[in-house]
Amino acid sequence: MTIEMEKTDHVWTVIHNRPEARNAMDPDSADGLVEAFEAFDKSDAKVVVLWGAGGSFCAGWDLKFAASLSAEERTDTRTHLFCDS
Repeated sequence: MTIEMEKTDHVWTVIHNRPEARNAMDPDSADGLVEAFEAFDKSDAKVVVLWGAGGSFCAGWDLKFAASLSAEERTDTRTHLFCDS
């Protein structure tokens, strides 16, 4: 999983951990972030910190992933916002 969570009392740390891609965003990472923040919203935690592991916060959309998509895949709702069709 590319998204990890550490919970200490009322403070959660959400860690994007794809250092091999400088934490570039892909659909799995995006889904993981949505899940993490939805869980935070439903909790009694007070603070969430978003952290990028490995020295990079986020390098943006994963261009290597985007280049690997077929024309049909680029129209998928999980990827079309970031790729030309």
